[in-house]
This record gives sequence, structure tokens and C-alpha cells, in this order.
Amino acid sequence: MSQDTEGKKRGMFSRLFGGGQSEPAPEAAPQPAPEQEAPEEEKRSWWSRLSGGLSRTSQAITQGVADVFTKRKLDALTLEELEDVLLRADLGVGAATRITEAVGKARYERDIEPEEVREILAREVERVLAPVAEELVVDDAKKPFIILVVGVNGSGKTTTIAKLTAKWTGEGKTILLAAGDTFRAAAVQQLEVWGARLGAEVVSGAEGADAAALAFDAIKRAKEQGADILLMDTAGRLQNRAELMAELEKIVRVMKKADAEAPHAVLLVLDATVGQNALQQVDVFERVAGVTGLVMTKLDGTARGGILVAIAETYGLPIHFIGVGESADDLEPFAARDFARAIAGLEETSEAES
Repeated sequence: MSQDTEGKKRGMFSRLFGGGQSEPAPEAAPQPAPEQEAPEEEKRSWWSRLSGGLSRTSQAITQGVADVFTKRKLDALTLEELEDVLLRADLGVGAATRITEAVGKARYERDIEPEEVREILAREVERVLAPVAEELVVDDAKKPFIILVVGVNGSGKTTTIAKLTAKWTGEGKTILLAAGDTFRAAAVQQLEVWGARLGAEVVSGAEGADAAALAFDAIKRAKEQGADILLMDTAGRLQNRAELMAELEKIVRVMKKADAEAPHAVLLVLDATVGQNALQQVDVFERVAGVTGLVMTKLDGTARGGILVAIAETYGLPIHFIGVGESADDLEPFAARDFARAIAGLEETSEAES
């Protein structure tokens, strides 16, 4: 993509989202943000937003590494303390053990600089994440391409749908939105606000309507109008509520009656601030809904952003997008190297150094 095209896309996103639009509280529907483009000097590169968004995590790791390794020789105790730092950042036992072993390899009883430790950390994190950093590919041969978006309450599903709609309408695709959170009138209204702003039709039903029936109708409608993509929102549901998960199973089952291959993608939106609880969410939603890929939001709100590493190592599911803020530009395709260096508190590398 040319710089000019990229700039136009950024400008469109800024106008649509007004520099930041968070998911509203359940009882209140959002009001459209002012249609005003941010001044050019306030726009930041994705690396700047990513490293800034992950600053709480990287600062915790950087400080922990400095505390462990400054003016100390490498021995069993320092390695044990390093492992504790990594576990507190929620990188998971497997990654923490491997990073610690990599640091200790052939370095016993000699000084080691904190930056060298962080370089090793970044390399090992990238090794875990690179295989799962996958673009979400919309298959044009499947029209409409049907995407089911799932997750717990407050994870950012509806806002993520709006951001993806902005991305794809900007690429010239026609989008149909389905307001599958029939439990909350405010959720339906929220999606309708975004649909109106983004030029995407919204299929909705009465409050309390059967979400599975709505999904069936939405697929039928998307086929009738020749939409490129159908994005279906769902009610937030706790992974330990059996009746809600059963409803999600029903939605998937009924979708297949309308289109045998539906849904073509099931995106699980995860809130990074929940830490280890995200692992359980992935486990349950994958079994119930057949999750095909992940979107991680709110990485800027936690010092435990390493949970993404633990999820990647445990489940190996594709990570399509990550979010480090509330504006449209803060949801970007996932890049393993950028994430690994940002979480380790290191500088961006050029492609020549890759």
C-alpha cells in the first residue's frame, strides 16, 4: 500500500472514530464521535502506538530484568528470579522456562547486561508467536464471507466489529452487520450507530429475540443483497454459564442450515486485562464455537500483556489482530516481531535487520 493510500485510510479512520471510541457501558448507547480529523502532527506510527500501548508490560519486564541482573553474575538464583519476572508478566511456564534456559546457556558465572537478556527474551517470544501471526483472509469465492464474533462481556466485540467494518468498507467491500446481542437494546443501538456511520446495513430483531433465528435471517439477507462480508455480533457470555454456551452452539448449528460452510471464521475477542482467565476463555469458546482466530484488545490496560504468548503456546490459534487503544488505528494486523520487541522494551528493527 502506498503512503498516500495509507494516509487516506488513516484519515478516514480518524473521522469515523473521532480519535477514540470505547465500547459503552451496557445501559448506555454511544453517540457518534465528532467527525473531525486529528491534526497531522498528532498521528503516530503503528510502532509508536504499539510500544506505547505495551509500555506497562514492557516497563514491568524491563524493571524486573534490571533488578535481577544489574551488577550481578549469572547463577542459578538469578535465573530463578528471572523466571519469576516472566511469570508475573503472564508469559506462561513454557515460555518463561525456555527464555530462562536461553539466558543461562553458556553464560554461568559471568556478567550479563539487562539489554542482552531482553534481546534473548524478544527472540524467544518471536519464536513462539511467528507461527500464529496470520492475516485474516476473506475468501472472495465465499460470498458472503460469514464471520461470527464471540467473547465474554466487555471484551470489545462490538467495537472490534466497527473497526473491521471501517477497514473493509475502506477497501470497497460491502458489509452486512447482524446485531446478535438480543439481550441488550443498547447493544443493538450501538451497532446501528456504527452501521449508519460506516454505510453498513444492520439486521436486528426485537429485544429478547432468538439470536439463532436472527443469524439465519442475516445470512439470507446477505445473500439476497450480494454482500461481501457478514459480521455477526453476539451477546457477551461468561465461559462458565452452560446455558449461554448452549445458545452459542445453537447459533452455529442454525448458521449451517442457512449455509453449510458457515461460519467461515469465528473470531474470539479477548480482553488482555483479564490475564490468565483468557486461557480458560479460549479453551471453552474453541470447543463450543470452533474458534478459528483471535483478536486481543486492551493490551494498553495491563502489565500482563505476556498472556498472548501463553495463549499462542498453549493453543496455537491464529492471532489476526491486536488492539492497544480505543481508536480505529489502534487495531492492527498482528506482527510477531513488532510485538516481541515492544514487550521486551526494545527499539523497532528495520527490515534489513530482520
